[in-house]
Amino acid sequence: MDVDIISETENPMLHRTDVTFELNHDEATPERLQVRDSLAAKLNKDADEVVIRKLDTKFGMRKTVGEAKVYETADFARDVERDHMLERNKIVADDGEGDAEAEEA
Repeated sequence: MDVDIISETENPMLHRTDVTFELNHDEATPERLQVRDSLAAKLNKDADEVVIRKLDTKFGMRKTVGEAKVYETADFARDVERDHMLERNKIVADDGEGDAEAEEA
């Protein structure tokens, strides 16, 4: 799977970069998490800092165009993104509940 960055737009107010990318793949459209991991590796970012917003594959083609939001930190992603987007991208909400569970164990 080859990831090519088409455009990057800085958004300093939300502490992120909006990225449009093109993905060439040999098999079926890759899963969102695979794309997120590949894009994060290409941008030298942690996977929790990358939110894949859209993947668009034309019928019968091996090329996908996608949009992602790349945040400075995972905390900024949790603050800005809606819960359903965090869930789709498997970014765990940091509510402090994990600390309480660790204390009980």
